[in-house]
Amino acid sequence: MNIKVGILGATGNVGQRFIQMLENHPIFDLEVLAASHRSAGKKYAEACYWYQSEPIPEELANKIVVPTDANHKAFEDVDIVFSALPSDLAKKLEPEFAKAGKLVFSNASAMRMEKDVPLVIPEVNPEHFEMIDVQRENRNWDGAIITNPNCSTIGAVITLKPIMDEFGIDLVNITTMQAISGAGYNGVPSMAILDNVIPYIGNEEEKMQTESLKLLGKFENNNFVNGDFKIGVSCNRVPVIDGHTESIFVKTREEAEPEEIKNVMDKFDPLKEYNLPTYAKPIVIRDELDRPQPRLDRNTGKGMSISVGRIRKDPIFTVKYTALEHNTIRGAAGASVLNAEFYVKKYL
Repeated sequence: MNIKVGILGATGNVGQRFIQMLENHPIFDLEVLAASHRSAGKKYAEACYWYQSEPIPEELANKIVVPTDANHKAFEDVDIVFSALPSDLAKKLEPEFAKAGKLVFSNASAMRMEKDVPLVIPEVNPEHFEMIDVQRENRNWDGAIITNPNCSTIGAVITLKPIMDEFGIDLVNITTMQAISGAGYNGVPSMAILDNVIPYIGNEEEKMQTESLKLLGKFENNNFVNGDFKIGVSCNRVPVIDGHTESIFVKTREEAEPEEIKNVMDKFDPLKEYNLPTYAKPIVIRDELDRPQPRLDRNTGKGMSISVGRIRKDPIFTVKYTALEHNTIRGAAGASVLNAEFYVKKYL
């Protein structure tokens, strides 16, 4: 029997990505689409403006949207909810679903840095799932909240993990060139972004810095211990629809040549044995001088792989390279779905 799931914030851009990734899923049956009271009671096709190039799945177009209420009867038989809620609503509503006994796999930022909430990339820090038992005891609820990182954080951290494991890391400096879809459909006015680069994204740099340290840290004595390296970030919005590009500079603790860095990245495939439906090889190396590029490489691994190229020596740091991820798939909905798949496979 498959696990029944629902989506919170189903009408938004990330909610739509959740729908695409859960359509015909071999483990999860999508039972409930929830959104605001403005959308509740309407057929899904009437409640949302569909942003994706593929049409709305036929079996969901006429499904009635329900309010985002943990006590609504539609959620009675649902075990897992995927949250694409805005942060302010997630802070209030996600705990209500956890208290009602649901596993909440959240893409929202509201709970990521809570001391008893796991922030997980399963290829990087699967042991952080063990915090769930602590969370349940602390908060006296039967469910749990599990978060995935910010979209720009995921791409960087996946590439840093094999480097850290093999050579150690002292310093990281990252400059991002982030797609407009990361701000949502109405997030960046066309007159602001066309023919332009905006060198500021609110709270993005802080998120990348704090989240990276939590993700690349340890889980010891029922506590998260941050990674012991320094990280600096500069974030920019660029006129690309999907695909965050990042220039990453790394100073390793032990000496490492670019070819060695390339090899450890290429071999990095920690979840291969689990045969998870959404999983793809985490890092795909591009040897061309001018790759990766968003238009050509964002859908690598059906959007779940990080494309890495231009791995070369740096005169100040040890190495520098360019990484690209699909921000609304690997950086958002796909990350939550993969977290849920891994948790079900390993723990349930």
